[in-house]
Amino acid sequence: MPETTPAVRPARPHFSSGPCAKRPGWSPQNFSTDTLGRSHRSKVGKARLKEAIDRTRALLGVPDDYRIGIVPASDTGAVEMAMWSMLGARPVDMLAWESFGEGWITDVVKQLKLDANILKAPYGEIADLSAVDPAHDVVFTWNGTTSGVRAPNADWISADRAGVTICDATSAIFAQALDWPKLDVVTYSWQKVLGGEGAHGVLILSPRAVERLESYTPAWPMPKLFRMVKGGKLNEDIFTGATINTPSMLCVEDYIDALKWAESLGGLEALHARADANAAALHDWAESAPWIDYLCANPGIRSNTSVCLKIVDPDIMKFDDAGQRAFVKSMEKRLEEKGAAYDIGGYRDAPPGLRIWCGATVETADIKALGPWLDWAFAEAKSAL
Repeated sequence: MPETTPAVRPARPHFSSGPCAKRPGWSPQNFSTDTLGRSHRSKVGKARLKEAIDRTRALLGVPDDYRIGIVPASDTGAVEMAMWSMLGARPVDMLAWESFGEGWITDVVKQLKLDANILKAPYGEIADLSAVDPAHDVVFTWNGTTSGVRAPNADWISADRAGVTICDATSAIFAQALDWPKLDVVTYSWQKVLGGEGAHGVLILSPRAVERLESYTPAWPMPKLFRMVKGGKLNEDIFTGATINTPSMLCVEDYIDALKWAESLGGLEALHARADANAAALHDWAESAPWIDYLCANPGIRSNTSVCLKIVDPDIMKFDDAGQRAFVKSMEKRLEEKGAAYDIGGYRDAPPGLRIWCGATVETADIKALGPWLDWAFAEAKSAL
């Protein structure tokens, strides 16, 4: 273990899993200011919201007959809108292999009071995807931000399904390939892979999802922020730039800037390649560090964005949960004091450990520089025990 601090610090020590690092070269001076101080319902405001939607469609390759809307309350708001508006029409399979999937189960079972078929797996593993019934609706998180486990593909979703698929893709989209014909609802927040600001979500609907909205009325009252149907028809205005509530136009400008940056790199393939390169660089370090290992043992379902690690040093593993968390916090404190890494502790509901964001806005050189600092922080924290 190193006894002195490493010679090179990450140029940008931002490894948080949300909000994530801003894109390289980010500056607010890149933004258009035409919309600031203007109504989002003005001609210029609606045009910029529509531009954000159109650039999203082009970058992600979203089919032309899918709707894209900007909605309130981040990815959480987008998922809740879909569940409250669509579920209850037929049985539902709820999948969870980390805390956000667990949260969707809580909402469906305790708030909507549906008799859901629940398919779970512990942190580091994945639910039995083969058990999903194509006659049922299904709700799942493509990439578990808090577990570092992702769906390997969408082969387990039937092309002839009767139900709708609701996919929380917030830590996957822009970094992992999504199979659009298999996904009826896709949600995300632009604060993840593109490094945007928080509080706004994106909701993408397939024609099958729209058909469900127009043919089914839930039994429960619908909050205003969740209402996507007007007079029995989809409110198309939401999907052309007329948001349900007031968005931050500054955040919209920031998102457009991130989309333009992604386009300048070469588009979606370039974003995927950057995330893969970052995850590979972190893997090279992890292979050389005997005190750390992946929370997800199976490389085939391991995330390339929210990489979750566990400490396997026997002297630390003998501590109880609280003791291990305290050790991780001591590492975090040292790294932050040195300006080497910010916000890398595992999620509060996850097993104790580290979580390193490897999305496209992170530079591979910074991941490579991070490894020695992690070794240093571990050695320093252990020597202080």
